Amino acid sequence: MTREQRYKAILDYFREEMPVVTTELQFGSVFQLLVATVLSAQCTDKRINQVTPELFSRFPDARAMAEADEDEILDYIKSVSYPNAKARHLAALSRMLVSDYGGEVPTSTDELTRLPGVGRKTANVVQAVAYGRPTMAVDTHVFRVSHRLGLVAGKDNTPYKVEQTLTRHIPADDIPQAHHWLLLHGRYICTSQRPRCGKCPFTSFCPSYHKQQ
Repeated sequence: MTREQRYKAILDYFREEMPVVTTELQFGSVFQLLVATVLSAQCTDKRINQVTPELFSRFPDARAMAEADEDEILDYIKSVSYPNAKARHLAALSRMLVSDYGGEVPTSTDELTRLPGVGRKTANVVQAVAYGRPTMAVDTHVFRVSHRLGLVAGKDNTPYKVEQTLTRHIPADDIPQAHHWLLLHGRYICTSQRPRCGKCPFTSFCPSYHKQQ
Protein backbone atom coordinates (compact mmCIF):
# COMPACT_ATOMS: atom_id res chain seq x y z
CA MET A 1 0.00 0.00 0.00
CA THR A 2 1.36 3.42 -0.94
CA ARG A 3 1.42 6.29 1.52
CA GLU A 4 -1.31 8.05 -0.48
CA GLN A 5 -3.51 4.96 -0.28
CA ARG A 6 -2.85 4.75 3.46
CA TYR A 7 -3.94 8.36 3.96
CA LYS A 8 -7.09 7.77 1.93
CA ALA A 9 -8.06 4.65 3.88
CA ILE A 10 -7.52 6.31 7.26
CA LEU A 11 -9.28 9.55 6.36
CA ASP A 12 -12.20 7.72 4.75
CA TYR A 13 -12.64 5.69 7.94
CA PHE A 14 -12.64 8.70 10.23
CA ARG A 15 -14.92 10.74 7.99
CA GLU A 16 -17.46 7.93 8.24
CA GLU A 17 -17.03 7.00 11.90
CA MET A 18 -16.26 10.40 13.48
CA PRO A 19 -17.67 13.11 11.20
CA VAL A 20 -18.05 15.60 14.06
CA VAL A 21 -15.19 15.78 16.54
CA THR A 22 -13.50 18.44 18.63
CA THR A 23 -11.27 18.86 21.65
CA GLU A 24 -12.19 17.15 24.91
CA LEU A 25 -11.17 20.30 26.80
CA GLN A 26 -14.12 22.19 28.24
CA PHE A 27 -14.35 25.93 27.59
CA GLY A 28 -16.85 28.71 27.03
CA SER A 29 -14.89 31.20 24.93
CA VAL A 30 -11.79 31.50 22.78
CA PHE A 31 -9.91 32.90 25.77
CA GLN A 32 -10.90 29.93 27.90
CA LEU A 33 -9.86 27.55 25.10
CA LEU A 34 -6.46 29.26 24.99
CA VAL A 35 -6.04 28.98 28.76
CA ALA A 36 -7.14 25.33 28.85
CA THR A 37 -4.77 24.45 26.01
CA VAL A 38 -1.84 26.14 27.73
CA LEU A 39 -2.66 24.22 30.90
CA SER A 40 -2.96 20.91 29.01
CA ALA A 41 0.72 20.81 28.03
CA GLN A 42 2.16 17.57 29.48
CA CYS A 43 -1.07 17.04 31.40
CA THR A 44 -4.29 15.15 30.70
CA ASP A 45 -7.46 16.83 29.47
CA LYS A 46 -9.30 15.06 32.28
CA ARG A 47 -7.16 16.80 34.90
CA ILE A 48 -7.53 20.19 33.16
CA ASN A 49 -11.31 19.81 33.05
CA GLN A 50 -11.27 19.27 36.81
CA VAL A 51 -9.59 22.60 37.54
CA THR A 52 -10.95 24.95 34.87
CA PRO A 53 -14.56 25.30 36.10
CA GLU A 54 -13.45 27.13 39.27
CA LEU A 55 -10.65 28.92 37.42
CA PHE A 56 -13.03 30.25 34.76
CA SER A 57 -15.66 31.12 37.32
CA ARG A 58 -13.12 33.37 39.01
CA PHE A 59 -11.41 34.57 35.81
CA PRO A 60 -13.90 34.31 32.94
CA ASP A 61 -11.96 36.51 30.53
CA ALA A 62 -8.58 38.08 29.90
CA ARG A 63 -9.40 41.31 31.70
CA ALA A 64 -10.31 39.46 34.90
CA MET A 65 -7.21 37.25 34.79
CA ALA A 66 -4.96 40.20 33.94
CA GLU A 67 -5.82 41.75 37.29
CA ALA A 68 -4.70 38.66 39.22
CA ASP A 69 -1.22 37.89 40.44
CA GLU A 70 0.55 34.59 39.81
CA ASP A 71 -0.08 33.27 43.29
CA GLU A 72 -3.82 33.73 43.00
CA ILE A 73 -3.91 31.88 39.67
CA LEU A 74 -1.64 29.20 41.12
CA ASP A 75 -4.18 28.42 43.84
CA TYR A 76 -6.60 27.22 41.14
CA ILE A 77 -4.14 25.21 39.02
CA LYS A 78 -1.69 23.73 41.55
CA SER A 79 -2.79 20.16 40.72
CA VAL A 80 -1.72 20.39 37.05
CA SER A 81 1.79 19.75 35.75
CA TYR A 82 4.31 22.61 36.08
CA PRO A 83 1.81 24.85 37.91
CA ASN A 84 4.23 27.65 38.79
CA ALA A 85 5.38 28.19 35.22
CA LYS A 86 1.82 27.95 33.90
CA ALA A 87 0.52 30.45 36.48
CA ARG A 88 3.26 32.84 35.40
CA HIS A 89 2.40 32.36 31.73
CA LEU A 90 -1.34 32.80 32.25
CA ALA A 91 -0.86 36.03 34.17
CA ALA A 92 1.51 37.41 31.53
CA LEU A 93 -0.50 36.34 28.49
CA SER A 94 -3.69 37.80 29.96
CA ARG A 95 -1.98 41.14 30.47
CA MET A 96 -0.63 41.07 26.93
CA LEU A 97 -4.08 40.27 25.55
CA VAL A 98 -5.47 43.31 27.35
CA SER A 99 -2.61 45.67 26.51
CA ASP A 100 -2.03 44.62 22.89
CA TYR A 101 -5.30 43.09 21.67
CA GLY A 102 -8.09 44.77 23.62
CA GLY A 103 -8.70 41.61 25.65
CA GLU A 104 -9.39 39.49 22.57
CA VAL A 105 -7.44 36.43 21.42
CA PRO A 106 -5.59 37.10 18.13
CA THR A 107 -6.10 34.83 15.15
CA SER A 108 -2.70 34.46 13.50
CA THR A 109 0.12 32.06 14.38
CA ASP A 110 2.65 34.89 14.69
CA GLU A 111 0.45 36.86 17.10
CA LEU A 112 -0.55 33.84 19.16
CA THR A 113 3.01 32.62 19.59
CA ARG A 114 4.00 36.06 20.88
CA LEU A 115 1.91 35.31 23.96
CA PRO A 116 3.83 33.90 26.95
CA GLY A 117 3.51 30.13 27.19
CA VAL A 118 1.98 29.75 23.72
CA GLY A 119 3.93 27.59 21.31
CA ARG A 120 3.10 26.48 17.80
CA LYS A 121 1.03 23.48 18.95
CA THR A 122 -1.17 25.62 21.20
CA ALA A 123 -1.56 28.25 18.49
CA ASN A 124 -2.62 25.58 16.01
CA VAL A 125 -5.19 24.14 18.42
CA VAL A 126 -6.76 27.55 19.00
CA GLN A 127 -6.89 28.35 15.30
CA ALA A 128 -8.37 24.98 14.34
CA VAL A 129 -10.90 24.67 17.17
CA ALA A 130 -11.97 28.31 17.55
CA TYR A 131 -11.66 29.51 13.97
CA GLY A 132 -11.85 26.32 11.88
CA ARG A 133 -8.54 26.99 10.21
CA PRO A 134 -6.47 24.22 8.56
CA THR A 135 -3.76 24.16 11.23
CA MET A 136 -2.40 20.79 12.36
CA ALA A 137 -1.41 20.66 16.02
CA VAL A 138 1.11 17.88 16.67
CA ASP A 139 1.19 16.62 20.24
CA THR A 140 2.73 13.37 21.48
CA HIS A 141 -0.31 11.33 20.38
CA VAL A 142 -0.39 12.73 16.85
CA PHE A 143 3.39 12.35 16.56
CA ARG A 144 3.29 8.70 17.69
CA VAL A 145 0.28 7.66 15.60
CA SER A 146 1.59 9.36 12.47
CA HIS A 147 4.81 7.36 12.69
CA ARG A 148 3.22 4.05 13.63
CA LEU A 149 0.69 4.22 10.79
CA GLY A 150 3.34 5.21 8.28
CA LEU A 151 1.81 8.59 7.53
CA VAL A 152 5.19 10.25 7.93
CA ALA A 153 8.76 9.16 7.31
CA GLY A 154 11.44 8.42 9.85
CA LYS A 155 13.17 11.67 8.91
CA ASP A 156 10.09 13.53 10.15
CA ASN A 157 11.62 13.51 13.61
CA THR A 158 10.22 16.75 15.04
CA PRO A 159 6.64 17.91 15.63
CA TYR A 160 7.11 20.64 13.00
CA LYS A 161 8.28 18.16 10.35
CA VAL A 162 5.33 15.89 11.13
CA GLU A 163 2.99 18.88 10.89
CA GLN A 164 4.38 19.83 7.48
CA THR A 165 4.06 16.30 6.09
CA LEU A 166 0.52 15.83 7.41
CA THR A 167 -0.66 19.14 6.01
CA ARG A 168 0.76 18.25 2.60
CA HIS A 169 -1.22 15.00 2.46
CA ILE A 170 -4.47 15.85 4.26
CA PRO A 171 -7.07 18.02 2.47
CA ALA A 172 -7.39 21.44 4.09
CA ASP A 173 -11.07 20.87 4.90
CA ASP A 174 -10.15 17.78 6.95
CA ILE A 175 -7.21 19.20 8.88
CA PRO A 176 -9.13 20.71 11.83
CA GLN A 177 -10.80 17.33 12.42
CA ALA A 178 -7.73 15.24 11.53
CA HIS A 179 -5.81 16.53 14.53
CA HIS A 180 -8.53 15.18 16.81
CA TRP A 181 -8.92 11.95 14.83
CA LEU A 182 -5.25 11.11 15.25
CA LEU A 183 -5.07 12.42 18.83
CA LEU A 184 -8.07 10.38 20.01
CA HIS A 185 -6.81 7.29 18.20
CA GLY A 186 -3.54 7.69 20.08
CA ARG A 187 -5.23 8.40 23.38
CA TYR A 188 -7.61 5.43 23.37
CA ILE A 189 -6.36 2.85 20.82
CA CYS A 190 -2.77 3.40 19.68
CA THR A 191 -1.51 4.11 23.18
CA SER A 192 2.14 4.63 24.02
CA GLN A 193 2.35 1.50 26.16
CA ARG A 194 0.47 -1.66 25.16
CA PRO A 195 -1.40 -0.33 22.11
CA ARG A 196 -4.83 -1.92 21.69
CA CYS A 197 -4.17 -3.34 18.23
CA GLY A 198 -7.13 -5.70 18.56
CA LYS A 199 -9.41 -2.64 18.59
CA CYS A 200 -7.65 -0.86 15.71
CA PRO A 201 -9.31 -0.72 12.27
CA PHE A 202 -5.96 -0.14 10.54
CA THR A 203 -3.98 -3.28 11.42
CA SER A 204 -4.28 -4.70 7.90
CA PHE A 205 -1.93 -2.01 6.61
CA CYS A 206 -0.24 -0.63 9.76
CA PRO A 207 3.56 -0.92 9.35
CA SER A 208 4.16 -0.92 13.10
CA TYR A 209 1.68 -3.74 13.67
CA HIS A 210 3.17 -5.95 10.95
CA LYS A 211 6.67 -5.44 12.29
CA GLN A 212 5.55 -7.09 15.51
CA GLN A 213 4.06 -10.17 13.84
